[in-house]
Amino acid sequence: MKGDPVIEKPEIEKLDDVVKPQTEKPETEKQALESKLGITVSQLEGENSELVDTLVDGVRQYNFDKMGKETSAPLTVLAHDKTGKLIGGVYGRTIYKNFLIHVVWVDESARGTGLGRDLMLEAERVAISRGCQQAQVDTLDFQAPDFYQKLGFSVAGIIPAFDGSPARYFLFKRYCDSVTR
Repeated sequence: MKGDPVIEKPEIEKLDDVVKPQTEKPETEKQALESKLGITVSQLEGENSELVDTLVDGVRQYNFDKMGKETSAPLTVLAHDKTGKLIGGVYGRTIYKNFLIHVVWVDESARGTGLGRDLMLEAERVAISRGCQQAQVDTLDFQAPDFYQKLGFSVAGIIPAFDGSPARYFLFKRYCDSVTR
């Protein structure tokens, strides 16, 4: 039509300059990681102690860089009955002034006798003699959260129970007041 105003359209060189084509999204996080970093992600069936040692060494080096030399040692206190049968024990590790408690077990025949308390007190005595300023443990709700609280441990957190898994309690106990948070 004559007399209509002329509307100038901006010149578009290529459609791709305006609308960037989306690349296909990787199907999984694994594929995204492989695509982004150019690495291969794999799952190991079973256990390979050499690979596990490499992972642990990497964490230790990182910790050393942040916290100084690691002084770590296993701590085990055991109880045997008159026949020599193992009836209880505490197993853990002292590291960076912490006593990390991995296992506390008392045979059913000796439960309720105070053996668990005595084993814990001895393990804590050893931990303190090594310079530990606190202890840490986690336990399931049907195991022993009350036991640890009676020994002076405080609940740091609880992961609630869910279908097929009981609640998990994380507890700690400070051995001296001079520890800062």
